[in-house]
Amino acid sequence: MINNINVALIGNPNTGKTSVFNALTGLNQKVGNYPGITVEKKQGSCRLDRGTKARILDLPGTYSLNASSMDESVVVELLLNKNDLDFPDVAVVVTDVENLKRNLLLFTQIKDLEIPTVLVINMSDQMPRKGIKIDLEKLEEQLQTRVILMSTRQKTGIDQLKQVLVAYRKLNTTPLFDPTTIDESYFESLQKAFPNQSLYKLWLVITQDVNFTKLERQKVADSTEFKTQSKSYLKKLQQRETIKRYQTINKTLKEAYTVNREEATDLRSKLDNLLIHKYWGYVIFFMILLSIFQAIFDWSSIPMDFIDSSFAQLSEWTKQQLPPGVFTDLIAEGVISGLGGIVIFIPQIAFLFMFISILEETGYMSRVVFLMDRGLRKFGLSGKSVVPLISGTACAIPAVMATRNIENWKERLITILVVPFTTCSARLPVYMILISLVIPDDRFLGINYQGLTLMGLYFLGFLMAILSASILNGFMKTRYKSYFVVEMPNYKLPLLKNVALTVWEKTHSFVTEAGKIILAISVLLWFMASFGPGKNFANAEEIISQQYASQSMSKTEFENKVASFRLENSYIGILGKTVAPLIRPLGYDWKIGIALISSFAAREVFVGTLATIYSVEQDETETIKKRMGRELRSDGTLLFNTATGVSLMLFYAFAMQCMSTLAIVKKETNSWKWPAIQLFSMSIIAYIVALITYQILK
Repeated sequence: MINNINVALIGNPNTGKTSVFNALTGLNQKVGNYPGITVEKKQGSCRLDRGTKARILDLPGTYSLNASSMDESVVVELLLNKNDLDFPDVAVVVTDVENLKRNLLLFTQIKDLEIPTVLVINMSDQMPRKGIKIDLEKLEEQLQTRVILMSTRQKTGIDQLKQVLVAYRKLNTTPLFDPTTIDESYFESLQKAFPNQSLYKLWLVITQDVNFTKLERQKVADSTEFKTQSKSYLKKLQQRETIKRYQTINKTLKEAYTVNREEATDLRSKLDNLLIHKYWGYVIFFMILLSIFQAIFDWSSIPMDFIDSSFAQLSEWTKQQLPPGVFTDLIAEGVISGLGGIVIFIPQIAFLFMFISILEETGYMSRVVFLMDRGLRKFGLSGKSVVPLISGTACAIPAVMATRNIENWKERLITILVVPFTTCSARLPVYMILISLVIPDDRFLGINYQGLTLMGLYFLGFLMAILSASILNGFMKTRYKSYFVVEMPNYKLPLLKNVALTVWEKTHSFVTEAGKIILAISVLLWFMASFGPGKNFANAEEIISQQYASQSMSKTEFENKVASFRLENSYIGILGKTVAPLIRPLGYDWKIGIALISSFAAREVFVGTLATIYSVEQDETETIKKRMGRELRSDGTLLFNTATGVSLMLFYAFAMQCMSTLAIVKKETNSWKWPAIQLFSMSIIAYIVALITYQILK
């Protein structure tokens, strides 16, 4: 019989907790949200031995159990509620070998909750270089638990951790700290009032200003009198607790932890002086971004062309192998074209997240956040707004969620409203296909024009976010001054396994989440494009025969004329021509209008929509890129020329075309007012900019 246990990974940010999680779970991971809360929940599973299987929960990073944000409150709530399905049988506190003193504050708090707790000291391979020595036996004796030195880079300590987790019931659960030393009379009164309750748990329930949705508060229902103390007094007791704990920690480390500063190198300070320099820091960041976008275009072109042509051939092969009919058309023109619209962008998505993961793994991303903080304050953004704005380049949804660490509501609201301007990965498929169509594949001084255009679009989105924040700040004046604190992690070579897992997780998420929407809409669009009302659609062959009776046409030309006429008179054609007058001044035809409407579900649907429309209308052996490149207007000129292409790119740069983002903004602001304002204002800005651009360039 298999014994299943819950294991919670807990630790400060940047301690390598994710590396430990990846080392334990590998690909057996899934990401979701805590019930009723927009906080990311990462969990996985691993076999500890033949008879024990562990469910690993990677909790949000926190510095202590004195919660000050929603992320931290999730950790506190879980550890105080034994009835929660995720409540850990054993807690693994992951610490950084260089910052052990600060990390141990959290460890002592969790240990005092009387949960079996293991201390993992990560990055132990750096000890010789940093001049650090640890007396493991002494440390285990002082902390009354098992201590494991681990290096996920060198793959040491993982098996030892698994062995300890299997035998977690043998771990000492005796508290390390006596709360009565904080304020003897207060805590003795609390203990008398609740003699059967853990004193430290009571203290956490009383002091935490969070919504414990699952916590059984009836057990401490009479604790109101202990909460009536002034907030300043309770805060003072919390500060006293922190001081007392650090006194104990200092005594412990004095006997078990030594650092020889002469053996440590000063490479980190030299790199910091360069990478966060007030001038050179921006130049280096610019060059890194330019290299990334250059690589995305150069490296992804070959696999993209292969995927595009393969799906075109697969669609044609399907038509040849299956008997003619509606079902065959659905598979060849709806399902396969929809899948092609998903798979074709996997190379770019994979490369983008590979580079982002490498920047995070090396420790450079934290320097970028610090560097950008200097210039953002003058525009009314909090220093903490940098994190959502940077993470918005991946996806606006987690970026909006990341604003929870901004204490001031107005600064948080401004950040939420402007985050969608930053270019997310969903815009990447639209940009890539349009840039490849209208921007020459030439180079200047070795720099590809297409890569330069892509980087320009990213900068444009970021600048628009800053400009919008400055305007909003003028309407939302606040005297509250916030401070930005970010930890600078050590520089290190990226772990290939962590990078690979990040790329897999993000591309898998794109395929499964965005892919569902793209495929569903592709099939729906195929139905709307394959059927229509009235006699024009039903009698398309007769009408075309009469119109071109005086002209000699090949069978293929005749079939294409019939397909185009049916498409114009189908349900989707009617919808497209309804919106055509509104978008014609932007240089768009009715087919692009259909793509714009459908992409309100998700921006990346734009290309999949056109792929479905063109596969219904034309020969499936032609790739979507070639088909779009040959599309003509009624006057015989190319539809996707420079004016139209640039207009479309700018429309997507500014438009709020993501229902999921609107939903998460509603959830975070608890009102439909702000997402409605967001949708209306961004759509107006996008329309005006696209209109002016097309009228100038045409």
